[in-house]
Amino acid sequence: MNTPLAVLFALLTTVFNALATVLQRKAAGRVPLRGMGRGLFRALLRQRVWLGGMVAVAAAACCQALALANGPLSIVQPIFVLELLIALLLAGVILRRPLPPRTWQAALWVTGGLGVALWAAAPSGDGAPAGFGRWLLATVSCLGLVALLVAVAARRGAGAVRAASLALGAALCYALTAAMLKASALAWQHGGLTAFLSVWQTYGFALIGMLALFLLENALQSGMLVFSQPALTLGDACASIALGITLFGERIRLGGWLAVELAGAAAVAVGIVLLSQAAAAQERAAAQAPASQARAS
Repeated sequence: MNTPLAVLFALLTTVFNALATVLQRKAAGRVPLRGMGRGLFRALLRQRVWLGGMVAVAAAACCQALALANGPLSIVQPIFVLELLIALLLAGVILRRPLPPRTWQAALWVTGGLGVALWAAAPSGDGAPAGFGRWLLATVSCLGLVALLVAVAARRGAGAVRAASLALGAALCYALTAAMLKASALAWQHGGLTAFLSVWQTYGFALIGMLALFLLENALQSGMLVFSQPALTLGDACASIALGITLFGERIRLGGWLAVELAGAAAVAVGIVLLSQAAAAQERAAAQAPASQARAS
């Protein structure tokens, strides 16, 4: 296990994922709301910026596999809470939106809280995948929750509830995908391509990954980034820690350390709220800009 290398690739994954989110958000904003169907993907395929987002998704998947092959799931996935911050910064550049006030204050809350939480938890015990029975229980549980969240979203129109429900469903799928990807990466390390192709998780992470992407696309189209991104990043982190403990025998420190871990998590939550408000302000400013330009002309 090479934890520094795992952290490096996790950070690269975060950057590529944030880039993909911003590009996909830009593409989704150009397509009228169609509901959760194939028509959305057909429309997005005509958008070059969406295809660029898909390239970023592929790069993120490669970096994530390298991160998971070198470190515990409970270290790699929580680093992705930085994605909202990076997405906000990239949106300022790609979508030409100025950074709202307090963005850097929020960044300190998120990065500081994440550092404290990971230091206190000290995740360890990066072991072999669990048996099929435990994998089946974890998979059915995650997908059952996803189905419930999709049912909630299907009853609501575009807005906060629908976007957050679909994003949380995507988060559960991404966490499950990461666990399967880790199992496949470990198989590759120990047995090469033959072992990689012989484990069922290789095909599982491809299928669940496509479901996650489908839910994320609909979440991004259903409401502003402020509604979907917090549910996506925090849900992924929490679910990944649980799956790491359940499926790979990973451990975190408890006892007196738990209070420090909760304090770090609370600081991350504060930062995510502030960043969400900043993202909302950024999107409102972008929405008002065309109207202002039209009045000026």
